[in-house]
Amino acid sequence: MSSATTPELEQLTLGFIPLVDAVLLIVAREQGFFTEQGLEVTLSRENAWSTLRDKVAAGLLDGAHMLAPLPLAMSLGMERAPCDTLAPATLSHNGNALVLSSRLGEQSGAALGDDPAQSARALGEWRARHPDAARPRLAMVYPFSCQHFLLREWLALGGLAAGRDVDLVALPPPRMVAALREGQIDGFCVGEPWGSLAEHEGVGRLVASGAQLWPDHPEKVLGVTRSWARRYPATLGALLRALKSASDWLAETPAHRRQARDWLALPPYLDRSVSHLDSLPEGQAPIRQRLYGGDLLRPDVEAMGRIAEALQRQLNDKGRSLDIRTLHECHAPVHFDAALHQ
Repeated sequence: MSSATTPELEQLTLGFIPLVDAVLLIVAREQGFFTEQGLEVTLSRENAWSTLRDKVAAGLLDGAHMLAPLPLAMSLGMERAPCDTLAPATLSHNGNALVLSSRLGEQSGAALGDDPAQSARALGEWRARHPDAARPRLAMVYPFSCQHFLLREWLALGGLAAGRDVDLVALPPPRMVAALREGQIDGFCVGEPWGSLAEHEGVGRLVASGAQLWPDHPEKVLGVTRSWARRYPATLGALLRALKSASDWLAETPAHRRQARDWLALPPYLDRSVSHLDSLPEGQAPIRQRLYGGDLLRPDVEAMGRIAEALQRQLNDKGRSLDIRTLHECHAPVHFDAALHQ
């Protein structure tokens, strides 16, 4: 390793939320790809996106598995003081499931079909027939998330609006299935494995997917603060090369994907929440999660279009507009290209 590529940091801590799309970080650690790059990485399991956000901003984490809209929302100061944050790699596309409780699914007739508008209309028609019923309580993971945006878009297909027809609440992904089982919520939009787990356990019914609503949208990214990237460029380069090695390894054979699923099932990571999965998901309908291979990792600002539009709507409510330059800086491929093509 030349002096230009020797990491400035030998030890670093990366945060993740227990979701299948944290798999590249987990594979890079367990298969030794971080070590090959001269990095000793600790993976810190966080249970809420707000906690993870605050720890990255405060420097308590060197970086993290993040919701695709989160680095931009942090940079724009949409919920707290602005913190310039970058997304130098994409970790997944798709992966979200829209789930209703078995009870509400049966009552409304909402069910999974080729057109997500069908299930949304079924729920809307049920709501119109029962105007005096308590408003369904639906959960998403964080205000600045694809899950929030997708849930609102799906509801609109059925003529439903948050606040008027349904109540929206934010819950950490690991709480979703238990909250549904306990009747605290009537449905949710969340990343895998929690949607398929709810259906597997018989407490929920999959009625639509994010892949149907926003085909192949970026879902998770690697997030680091701009100041961290500026201070530790060689460390960031090593981190990106390790993630590329993990992606290539997963793409090689089904056996590698089964091994990855077994690593996900370890107690420090996702534990029993993936026990219903035989292997790592490989783009199966309807969720169509993409986790490795091809050009997945390289940031693509154009692919952020639907997300940027949704953030713009939120900014409009505050009398602000989206700073396009910040969007481009946030999701520029410059760090990725420098790490992989030097």
